Amino acid sequence: MTDPLDDDNDNPRRSRWIGVLIVVLALVMGLGMFNVGRLISRPKPEIAAAAAVVEASPTLQLGRDLVTKGSDCMRCHTMDLDVVGPGFVTIAKRYAGRSDAVDYLAGKIREGSVGEWGRVIMPRHPHITPEQSQLMAQWVMALQPKPAAKP
Repeated sequence: MTDPLDDDNDNPRRSRWIGVLIVVLALVMGLGMFNVGRLISRPKPEIAAAAAVVEASPTLQLGRDLVTKGSDCMRCHTMDLDVVGPGFVTIAKRYAGRSDAVDYLAGKIREGSVGEWGRVIMPRHPHITPEQSQLMAQWVMALQPKPAAKP
């Protein structure tokens, strides 16, 4: 005969999916805060200097607005960190010595690229006009650090 005080057999099984869900959400939130903290940092001096150059030119401001507000560029690129694609400052440094850098980058914006920066694929953007891609490329190339003056 069973003991009437022994309730262990009568309790329904508790599902563990709620606990697992809470742990997964906590991990996702923790990783998200880590990345957000890394991306929201004080701008570096070369970025601040480039921002001053951009503010002085309405053409560069238009290019900046096309990149940051009028397209999906910021999904993969940041100013100076390599996230999915390279940072804009890194791009400007890489092509700083090319005389055709603006035209080359404008073509890459519209036509996309594969293998330029490793295995990352940059998708095509045919909806961006050639004039818009030129403005965007001019803004990117304006971000290159200026050589330091020799004493």
